[in-house]
Amino acid sequence: MIDPISRYLHGSAGRHGPVMLMYHSVMPGNGTPDWPWGISMQRFRSHLDFLADDGWSTPTMAELVASPEKWTGRTAVITFDDGYVDNLAAWDELQKRGMHATLFIVTGSIGHEPSWPADGRPAGRMLSTAELRAMQASGMEIGSHTVNHVRLTQADDNVLCAELSDSKAALEYALGSKISSFAYPYGAWDDRCVNAVRAAGYRAACTTRTGWALRDGDPCLLRRLTIFNTDTAGSLARKLYFGSNDVSWQAVARYAMQRAMIRVGRRTE
Repeated sequence: MIDPISRYLHGSAGRHGPVMLMYHSVMPGNGTPDWPWGISMQRFRSHLDFLADDGWSTPTMAELVASPEKWTGRTAVITFDDGYVDNLAAWDELQKRGMHATLFIVTGSIGHEPSWPADGRPAGRMLSTAELRAMQASGMEIGSHTVNHVRLTQADDNVLCAELSDSKAALEYALGSKISSFAYPYGAWDDRCVNAVRAAGYRAACTTRTGWALRDGDPCLLRRLTIFNTDTAGSLARKLYFGSNDVSWQAVARYAMQRAMIRVGRRTE
């Protein structure tokens, strides 16, 4: 169930263009995972049901970028970063609903435990090559998230080039198809990184800046909304309306107060 306020706000969602949603891990059960970037399967299902029931299309990132004019209605690109093996269960839920997603893969850890420093993330291995092939065959898009999940803004030019080109080449070899989409690890980017992404042959890349996906008019600077462990279907509804990660009740109250003050000001003019 979604609270009446979130339901009311969501009635006007989708008018500013497509949004992108960033998931990471989808963990079994119905509790609140300790890791901020993980979400329970119960909440994930509620998100998908809400999107489906309220008429949101879910193209891949490549589909959005290829024909942005096509996606004029409610459009939410679902993405997963890193490539955790629990994304298999999320994939199953997506297929049940005829929905698609884009998964950004750290190629140096395919089929193995993550190689980058732990921060409370899920234990266990990452998705295997065979699993990625099956996902792609079902209509999911596979994109790159570098070889080693490095912060690209801190990498020298040689490392930057290798992380982008080698991950793209590894995925293309493993999957037998062109890889055109990329996600900046940690959401870290600058002009040098954007130029390197283009030079490596990617058509689009997404950040972690909030807002409507196509707001900047640059396919290599797509915006995304982060899904956190505490996000319910209600908070998702508010994120889709505001295009922001901060959809706390305090933020909603501030918004309502600002709107009220604007209306009062118009009446006194």
